[in-house]
Amino acid sequence: MEGGNSPSLQLQQLPLATAAVSVQPHTDSFSYKENLIGALLAIFGHLLSSIALNLQKYSHIRLAGSKDPRAYFRTKTWWSGLLLLVLGELGVFSSYAFAPLSLIVPLSAVSVVASAIIGIIFIKEKWKPKEFLRRYVLSFVGCGLAVVGTYLLVTFGPNSHEKMTAENITRHLVSWPFLLYMLVEIIVFCLLLYFYKERNANYLVIILLLVALLGSMSVVTVKAVAGMILVSIQGTLQLDSPIFYIMLVCMVATAIYQATFLVQASQLYDSAQISSIGYILSTTAAISAGATFYLDFMGEDVLHICMFALGCLIAFLGVFLITRNRKKPVPFEPYISMDAMPGMQNMHDKGIAVQPDLKGSFSYGALENNDSMPEIYTPATLPIVQEQHGPKGASAPPYRVLEHSKKE
Repeated sequence: MEGGNSPSLQLQQLPLATAAVSVQPHTDSFSYKENLIGALLAIFGHLLSSIALNLQKYSHIRLAGSKDPRAYFRTKTWWSGLLLLVLGELGVFSSYAFAPLSLIVPLSAVSVVASAIIGIIFIKEKWKPKEFLRRYVLSFVGCGLAVVGTYLLVTFGPNSHEKMTAENITRHLVSWPFLLYMLVEIIVFCLLLYFYKERNANYLVIILLLVALLGSMSVVTVKAVAGMILVSIQGTLQLDSPIFYIMLVCMVATAIYQATFLVQASQLYDSAQISSIGYILSTTAAISAGATFYLDFMGEDVLHICMFALGCLIAFLGVFLITRNRKKPVPFEPYISMDAMPGMQNMHDKGIAVQPDLKGSFSYGALENNDSMPEIYTPATLPIVQEQHGPKGASAPPYRVLEHSKKE
């Protein structure tokens, strides 16, 4: 009897065990610890990267304002910033191995918040309290919204965890949802690239959409490479699989082309607009790619998904307010504005070299003689060899306007 009952008991317990395994990735407390580890690594990495970039910027500014003949790469400040930047990027790279892709990508708002706070703390000018609050009220509100959005992202982020083995990555790579997503993305990318290259549509949205589409593939490959390295460290070697090197090559290639488009955008538009719009577009594209490739939101309830989307929107608004209040760079102006002088023509007129009128006052660069002024205040004149002379007895002008041809 006992021997006959044991197989039936085993058959009755088998479905329960299978159901428990399918629900385990969302109910196990260790998965939440992995989410927390990944989020902390990403936040720490973005903080270090922001501090590093500001240190390098400070090194350039200090060398430009001093008589130090050394190059920037010979200073300890610049090398300290480079070391912190490498550590920060390693922290962000490691975070992809622990937490889902859709959770790590929006946390790049931390770098924007850190840069804004560092800029306010290390400001060199003195402001009155009312003027300071009026000037930086949008930055304060943006930082607060970004912090709230980050909290919602970490709290209600997706909790799907899967070992990044070569078999799992290959299975996701040939799945029909990702293949369909890749087809749509390739079509959209080719259309945008056609308008950008052939029709000279140098709009900021088009350039940043190209960056976002490349970035979505970049973060997918980064998570695959980081996850396979972590699994290899844990004991199961994955580095001998061809899919690892395919993902590695795709990661490097997409990152290079992404940086190329960002450089082109920075040459045409303000960095504040690039930061805000680029963050929104890149985060949206990366979350879509993560949800399609890694199935980050599979098994999540509607409440968690809605709260996660709300956290993204709040973080978007916070980044927009921070970059909106960023001070725009003022172009360099000469000590004396020649266009502001009375009687002054446009200095960019074709082929005409002109000098400003004196108008009874001492003006720098004027070549007009004024006998009524004392000799000590008379502006210096340049010796001019006159090739044409008027009739005898006619006084020659002290200077003449020369017309230069394009060949000269």
